[in-house]
Amino acid sequence: MSDLHNIDPELLQKLVYDALIWSSLHGLVVGDKNVQRSGTVPAVGMVHAPFALLPVSFPESHWRQACELAPIFNELVDRVSLDGKFLQDSLSRTKKVDAFTSRLLDIHSKMLEINKKEEIRFASQELNQSILVNILDWILERFLETLAVSQFAEALAKAWTEYNNPRAVAMVVVQPEEHNMYDQHWICSVLKEKHDVTTVRKTLAEIDAQGELLSDGTLLVGGQEVAVVYFRAGYTPIDYPSESEWRARLLMEQSIAIKCPSISYHLAGTKKIQQELAKPNVLERFLENKDDIAKVRKCFAGLWSPDDSNIIKDAIDRPELYVMKPQREGGGNNIYGDDVRKTLMRLQREGTDEDAAYILMQRIFPTVSPSFFMRYGICYKDFGISELGMYGAYLRNKDKVIMNDHCGFGQSIFGLTTLHDLITCYLEWAVDKEHVFIITEQLLISQ
Repeated sequence: MSDLHNIDPELLQKLVYDALIWSSLHGLVVGDKNVQRSGTVPAVGMVHAPFALLPVSFPESHWRQACELAPIFNELVDRVSLDGKFLQDSLSRTKKVDAFTSRLLDIHSKMLEINKKEEIRFASQELNQSILVNILDWILERFLETLAVSQFAEALAKAWTEYNNPRAVAMVVVQPEEHNMYDQHWICSVLKEKHDVTTVRKTLAEIDAQGELLSDGTLLVGGQEVAVVYFRAGYTPIDYPSESEWRARLLMEQSIAIKCPSISYHLAGTKKIQQELAKPNVLERFLENKDDIAKVRKCFAGLWSPDDSNIIKDAIDRPELYVMKPQREGGGNNIYGDDVRKTLMRLQREGTDEDAAYILMQRIFPTVSPSFFMRYGICYKDFGISELGMYGAYLRNKDKVIMNDHCGFGQSIFGLTTLHDLITCYLEWAVDKEHVFIITEQLLISQ
């Protein structure tokens, strides 16, 4: 598979043709941003999602490791999210310099003040193998993600059942313009067909305009009672262009609707919390089983605060070994290479608290493999990196854990045209699926 030059051109063209047909017939599509209304009107301007054409093997040991770690991480993040003081204290410096995190913390603080209890706690999470080795066969990948969709829909249905009102709906919080709407609709379709759960899609602005909180905490949106709130938006500052969106977020947090994620889960996924958990003896605060602690700690990459003088000196001397990450989803805001050195030196000169907006992470260098990539119907031969995403679901009603398991896996990155773009897109996609916000970037699994 490494010698792509020997592939027969006619065979390659047939593979390309068959792959594009398969993508169209099986829903491997997104809205084309070049087409007006493709992000607002279904079936308008669809194009196949980028994908890798050829399969490469993936180490079974890494897959088994991810399966084993998923429920441990589920439990860990649930416990972290329950420790309000830990979240507030860990993010206290960040709050001073990051307006978005500050607003999230304000909502969290209000929930602590009124002693708001989330008796039914639900989270969907993704565990990423971050020394990414190979790419799965694109057809196999789609099949596996089909399993993940089916199993995650089952998890959503179980949460809806725990709410115990068959007339209530599950609400998907979406962006006003969503080009990646089709996998969302897929989940909603499975929910209806297999579990008889009705879903509605609302933007944060629509929730503010149509939402109502009853005296018993019931959330009504457009006159319909909401049992489960599934966030596919609300993770970045651009999702809150006005106070309307922030009012909607607060309204939902105040309600008894089951939220995926709640504000505490959202905060538990911030970079700073990841860095805090990597400190000595912090995992022991949340996990009792020594074997579980060792398994989790074994896969941590290096994570440090930018106020660590020894690490700062080393990062300035060897910036190529580090990544600076702000408290944002995805990798598009990350700082690499010589920009790491320049940013750290600027922060030192200015002497402000701006460093609290970042963490430093050991840079991961995934294995590079040659392959063919498909984008916009065109086949490109180039090098690529790949990522195994292990999806997990956690559902607890008071002290009873109803679900804690992985629910399938899939590929988070497909194909691009240059190695530079591949690395950039990998870092963005590694955590940029809105419903997976968990402590996964710190995984480093060596081959």
